[in-house]
Amino acid sequence: MAPNPQCAALAAAKEKSGLSYAQIATKIGDTEDRVIAICTGSQKPTSSEFNNLAKALGITSEAPHDSAHATVA
Repeated sequence: MAPNPQCAALAAAKEKSGLSYAQIATKIGDTEDRVIAICTGSQKPTSSEFNNLAKALGITSEAPHDSAHATVA
């Protein structure tokens, strides 16, 4: 199964941002465990979670529809 493109986009933006999972969780008001689960692809984010994470990580374009597209932050 291919990785979820939303999770892949969030993981890439997290690495680029230099923020820790704990810092991201604080920014969005969620738990560190939930942020880790989403960013590592073990759980798919809800639309609201994705939007909150995208805002916290500076993603300004839509998530790619498949893993062949890169996210521009």
